[in-house]
Amino acid sequence: MLTRILATAALEFAIARRNRWVIVSVAMMMLFALVLAFAGSAPAGQMAADPLSVTVASLISLAVYLVPLIALLISFDAIAGESERGTLALSLTYPLARTELLLGKLIAQLGVVTIAVIAGYAVAAVVAFATSGGDAAEGLPALWRLVWTSVLLGAAFLSLGHAVSCLSRRPSGAAAMAIGLWLVMIVLYDLGLLAAVVANDGGAFTTDVFPWALVANPADAFRIFNLAASGAVDAASGVSGAASSIAPWKPLAAILIWPLLAATLARLSFQRVTP
Repeated sequence: MLTRILATAALEFAIARRNRWVIVSVAMMMLFALVLAFAGSAPAGQMAADPLSVTVASLISLAVYLVPLIALLISFDAIAGESERGTLALSLTYPLARTELLLGKLIAQLGVVTIAVIAGYAVAAVVAFATSGGDAAEGLPALWRLVWTSVLLGAAFLSLGHAVSCLSRRPSGAAAMAIGLWLVMIVLYDLGLLAAVVANDGGAFTTDVFPWALVANPADAFRIFNLAASGAVDAASGVSGAASSIAPWKPLAAILIWPLLAATLARLSFQRVTP
């Protein structure tokens, strides 16, 4: 079983490299991380926090938007694309279970996301160390925390992309659904919660439902956990600032559980796909 999964992962990674997804993902993360690193290094001398911690706080906002987008762009045609090209039927004729096929794709695509995340954050760390020297070393734990939580966030959205790909038989439809999913979970979800909080005016929704609704979204859970762990949540605004009273274990649990839930959803969706 493990041999078949790794063989599938190696093939999928080769396809991603051939399609330039590795280069594109790394370039996007490095470019935006570099811009944020230089922007964050300017006021570092006037702040109590070290430059790397300041940069990490900026990278959290970048990761919330960019990591899910990269993951969905990589994974939206994982099944729909093969179905349209006719290669899915061929793959399923081999002694390869559907779970093994999905795991192989997930491992390969998660490798692409991990490379992009590490490359982008490494560039930001280099800039922070170059502008401040050894003072930036204090921010290394926050940077490491950002790395592994970003990988888990990417894993969740990769599997959600697989589920979307299973629900659409054409890559064009899967692409539209993936972009719609990104807009709903990353942009519209927070706007809806803010509107509900304002309309509720401190009622039961704000005190009882809102904290759980917030950590139910993997992107918000990722942001809250990293901001709270880095001590930057007090300076945050909007939904993250309003969630400063949420216990840290809640977003951490959501970050750990979401990749498993999304992978289960993808597998159930794949079961209904007929080659």
